[in-house]
Amino acid sequence: MLYTAFLFGLISSFHCIGMCGPIAMMLPVERNNPAKKATQIITYHLGRLTAYGSIGLLFGLLGKGFFLAGIQQQMSIFIGIAMIIVILIPEKIFAQYNFSKPVFRWISRMKQILGSHFKNKSYKSLFIIGLLNGLLPCGMVYVALFGAIAMQSAGFGVLYMILFGLGTVPLMSTVVYVNSFLTVPFRNKIQKVIPYVGVIIGVLFILRGLGLGIPYVSPSNMSLFIQEKANCH
Repeated sequence: MLYTAFLFGLISSFHCIGMCGPIAMMLPVERNNPAKKATQIITYHLGRLTAYGSIGLLFGLLGKGFFLAGIQQQMSIFIGIAMIIVILIPEKIFAQYNFSKPVFRWISRMKQILGSHFKNKSYKSLFIIGLLNGLLPCGMVYVALFGAIAMQSAGFGVLYMILFGLGTVPLMSTVVYVNSFLTVPFRNKIQKVIPYVGVIIGVLFILRGLGLGIPYVSPSNMSLFIQEKANCH
């Protein structure tokens, strides 16, 4: 299921352009030195990947707890359904509720720190910008975290979120170089594709939990459980 992380990151990066694109466009990178500019952009992305990997670790540990409790199949089905629901519910409905209100001060503080680092072209500042950018509230990241939980281990939870982040890198890097290469109509068309991809990934998680014996998609029930002795055929 790890491949779904990169695929979802690649598709959701079109959503990221609208949300995080302005941050990428304002990065304090060297405009007259292509080599240095490239390393600065990489540093920014390393910060983002570190943030994604860190929260992937937390949610991967949560998933491991469910796995050890023996309810990994049910969790995979639940997570798949949750992914589909979150993807299909219009964003304007979520906008009616301020879910981030309890941490509003924390988010405001993060934005203040972000602003201060935009004045500095050092690699440290670029890394911090990427790190804080990755920690800002984002609907696509929330959906990806469902996948991290379903990975059933801390390590795979980290890997899932890093692969998701890597999927966003190509387009977010292009924005820094050519911030007008995507027209609004084209972006709107791609935005319409995102829900379909999210639903497909959700269905894959549901199939995985059902244990239908389909190789690589829905392994048998027996292979989903830890056993004292190997189950060989």
